[in-house]
Amino acid sequence: MAVSRAARVAVWVVAVVAGMVSAGLVVALVVDPDMADRTASVTGAVVGLAAFVLAVVTLVRSPGTSGGGRRVRGGRGGIAAGGNITGNAIGDRSRVIGPPTTAGPGSAGGQDADVRTGRDGIAAGGDVTDNALGDDSERR
Repeated sequence: MAVSRAARVAVWVVAVVAGMVSAGLVVALVVDPDMADRTASVTGAVVGLAAFVLAVVTLVRSPGTSGGGRRVRGGRGGIAAGGNITGNAIGDRSRVIGPPTTAGPGSAGGQDADVRTGRDGIAAGGDVTDNALGDDSERR
């Protein structure tokens, strides 16, 4: 699964803050070892509490514990389907000629899917069968 821009920013902020705290503890260790010991203890307790809160929030917001569901996202000009794509004409001057095709037995149509496509992409959470995709394409 792709990581969102906000998540990347959050990871960088945490990394920078952790680096600054670590550097501060090293400086405190050099200046006053007794103070560094107490500071490290308090810092460890605060970081442990923050990790606990983050773990609880992550478990509560997890798609698996909230009843699951299908997440389908398409980029600009993209085509995304949470299930099967069967017998479609997608794109300029595309045509599907012939009888319709049924989905195969191993299709993922009823399952939860997380489907994402980028700009001008095509993605499916299930089978892609008997389609005409792209400019001037044709399926007979």
